[in-house]
Parts: sequence; C-alpha cells; structure tokens
Amino acid sequence: MNHNDLSSILQRVRDENPLVHNITNVVVTNFTANGLLSLGASPVMAYAPEEVADMVRIARALVLNIGTLSREVVGSMILAGKTANELGIPVIFDPVGAGATLFRTEMAQKIINEVKVSVIRGNAAEVANVLGEKWEIKGVDGGTHQGNTIELAVTAAQQLNTTVVITGKDDVLTDGKTTYLVSNGHHLLTKVTGTGCLLTSVIGAFAGVEKDLLLAGLSALTFYGVAAEKAFEKAGKLGPGSFQIEFLNQLSLVSSEDLHQFASYKQV
Repeated sequence: MNHNDLSSILQRVRDENPLVHNITNVVVTNFTANGLLSLGASPVMAYAPEEVADMVRIARALVLNIGTLSREVVGSMILAGKTANELGIPVIFDPVGAGATLFRTEMAQKIINEVKVSVIRGNAAEVANVLGEKWEIKGVDGGTHQGNTIELAVTAAQQLNTTVVITGKDDVLTDGKTTYLVSNGHHLLTKVTGTGCLLTSVIGAFAGVEKDLLLAGLSALTFYGVAAEKAFEKAGKLGPGSFQIEFLNQLSLVSSEDLHQFASYKQV
C-alpha cells in the first residue's frame, strides 16, 4: 500500500461521481449530503420500503446508519441490504449508539445477521456491543474505552467476516488479517455532529469505486483526516461552527497531491 494508490482512488471518486444510497439518521442528513457533494460523490437518501430496492440498483454503495431508528426503517435497511448483496454492491454499516439501549443493540445485530456487510464503521463501544461485549456508551457517543481497540477491531473483522473501522484518536482499519493505524484527523471533528456518520458515507463513496475494501477504507480515512487538519488550520481557532463550514470546503479542495503528502498511517 502506498500514497499513490490512495491518491488515485480519491481522483476516481471525483471522476466517476458514484451514487451513494444513504439510509441514515435525521440528525445528519443535510450534512452527509453536503459532504458527499463536496467530495465529488452523489448522495441520495431514500427510506421508503417501496423504493429502496430500486434505488440500490442504481447506486454504487449502500450506507446503513441507525442513528434515529425504528422497526420500519430497519426493515427498509434489510430490504435494501439484501438487494445490494444480490448485486454485489458494497454495504457500509454504522451501528450508531449500539449498546445505549437494548432495542438499538438488537437492531444492529439483526442487520448484521441478515445482511452481508462489507464495512462496519463505529467507535470502539459501538463495535464491541455489536459483538455482544459490554463496553460503556453514553447516548450515541463512545464512553470509556476498555481494552485494546486494535484487538477489538481484528476480533470483530474475523467474527463478522467483514472490514472494520474503529474511529477514535487514532483510527483502526482491519480485515482481520492486515491492520492499519491512521493518525490523520483533528479533535474538533468530535465537536460537530455528524462527522462520524459522514465518514461512514465517505467510505461508501470510496468503496463504490474500489473493490479492495482495505485500500478504499485507508484512502477514505486518510483523505478525511487530512481535510480536517487543513480545515483547522484555516478556521479551527474560530470555533466548531467555522470549522464545520471550512471542513466542507476542504472535502472539495483536498487534492490527490495533498493526500500523497500528508497521509499518515502505518501497518501494525
């Protein structure tokens, strides 16, 4: 894996403008759509069970996010996910708040059991609770991290037969065999709602143009982190509101050359 590989995937996203079908939460819909547009991807949000299968058929990736969930929405997610599985379209799953309530945890596990998920993206507590391990979680935010997140990610990837991204101060990316630690990013991302959810959708955009999910994930994570770093340099000292706007700018402005220069990751 080298910086040139990561840069070329970013350019392909912008050249190919992949349609990303998001069944996501009401808190982040607008931010997610704007972030994907800024990147160069094409967002669509479709939730009705009558149309999700048809929408998946024209998409390059499907993103499932349970931030504001109901049984009906989960039903749409499973219907869309099974259609994506039949067509070989990658499914990226964000188990927002898994562990916060029994219903949320059960629905996350139901999706995992009924849909072949290509990538899971969450914080350590969310991924642990999907596996049935009781890590503390506060609302939909990760609580105290217990244990080793690298070991957790590898265990999750192996048990669920998927690619796992655990985000935190450093991000862990693994397929259960090869594992990377990504150190790009900035802590102000945690002060803007929806940045984790948008990252999940950005991973979807990258997976929509690159079949090697480890490579797609690494390119997405480093790109996202570099955009956050550059946004902080430009506007971060003004506070989270200015940072959010500049972050959207940087999702559009970060170049393949920037990614080549500033990507910071290592295999562990």
